Amino acid sequence: MAAQLTKDQLFEAYRTMRTIREFEDRIHTEFATGTIPGFVHLYAGEEASATGVCMHLGPEDRIGSTHRGHGHCIAKGVDVPAMMAEIYGKVTGACRGKGGSMHIADLSLGMMGANGIVGGGPPLICGAALAAKHRGTGGVAVAFFGDGASNQGTTLESLNLATVWNLPAVFVAENNGYAESTAPKWSVAGESIGDRASAFGMPGATVDGFDFFAVHEAAGEAIERARQGGGPSLIEVKFMRYYGHFEGDGQTYRGENEVARIKETRDVLMQFRERVTGQMGVSGDELDLIDKEVGQLIDQAVEAAQSAPNPGPEDLLTDVYVSY
Repeated sequence: MAAQLTKDQLFEAYRTMRTIREFEDRIHTEFATGTIPGFVHLYAGEEASATGVCMHLGPEDRIGSTHRGHGHCIAKGVDVPAMMAEIYGKVTGACRGKGGSMHIADLSLGMMGANGIVGGGPPLICGAALAAKHRGTGGVAVAFFGDGASNQGTTLESLNLATVWNLPAVFVAENNGYAESTAPKWSVAGESIGDRASAFGMPGATVDGFDFFAVHEAAGEAIERARQGGGPSLIEVKFMRYYGHFEGDGQTYRGENEVARIKETRDVLMQFRERVTGQMGVSGDELDLIDKEVGQLIDQAVEAAQSAPNPGPEDLLTDVYVSY
């Protein structure tokens, strides 16, 4: 699959992953100043999952996210300045400042929303996949969920339902090392979450989440199978989140220098750069230019968000009720 990617696609993948990383690193910095309301849960370290999956999707495809949803939003094409404004709670935000970090959505792009309910996305995706199946659009629905949510009844019921109804759905278990502060070896039965697929009569795989190309290939196969009527699949993506469960998490459950070792030896952006500049005809200067452009985008997004107005009393009941 890696050899089939064009140079432009490699640039797209790198730009998306770099944007996610810079966005999250900047949120980490800005949150410490006390200017961002509410909680944020950062996706840094997990960039290959959202990017490798969403590169196969179009606006007609739907994704359901998690409380750690910034990366999914960016990979699905949600406007970055609008995301930043939403996190700041401003009226220029993607949801006009009413959703905040855990509820960013853009239905026009198939981003059904980040979700503060652990295991809340898979049932929604079953509904989206059922709609696509009945409409005959060829659309696919993807549910992202964590290792903690892999034990939720909502997730397990959705895996069962997706097979029973032969839905065009893909379930992506993002195993980032900890459910809040609990490692999977203490909470997840079996050798891997991907192995659970066989119990629900669907294909399953476990891939290295620090390898963009491994994720991209597995996701491409599962999404194409779903589009062709082959039913659902389960993919476990294994990696490590770089920040705490939430900003302010003391992370006393981590091993000494755990994140530093991963960053030095397995970081997805580092590995991607090494591979594409060594084997695929991409120059370091070209990637450096993307880094510069992404940095400028994030700077502009923060500046615009900080200067944007807050929602007013007149916004209280807008976008709350739907008229049919």
